[in-house]
Amino acid sequence: MLAAPASAQTAWLEEHGVVTDEIALDFDHGFRMAGRLVEEGLLSADALTDLQVIDSIFDEMTCDGSPGRWTSAALTSDAGWNQARALAQKVLAREGTDASRLPDICVVR
Repeated sequence: MLAAPASAQTAWLEEHGVVTDEIALDFDHGFRMAGRLVEEGLLSADALTDLQVIDSIFDEMTCDGSPGRWTSAALTSDAGWNQARALAQKVLAREGTDASRLPDICVVR
């Protein structure tokens, strides 16, 4: 999801009725498993390094305290989102993963 173009991310958020920070939260859930995936040989150490940078970007955005960084408009204009997206694309390309299809989710309210 994080590697998708900003326009696709925005459309996905609207389709599922979720807020922008869900993209970062979903990344965080997967990132928590990354070290184990490297240990098991399912993810490269280089990918882990890039994922750690993405995690740092989101930490910095959170500490910034500006709610504007967590809007759908920020997906296209915020440097942090752009850098995280580019790194996510790099990781997926390196790992040989096709991310052209965005995940479908069921939101329980």
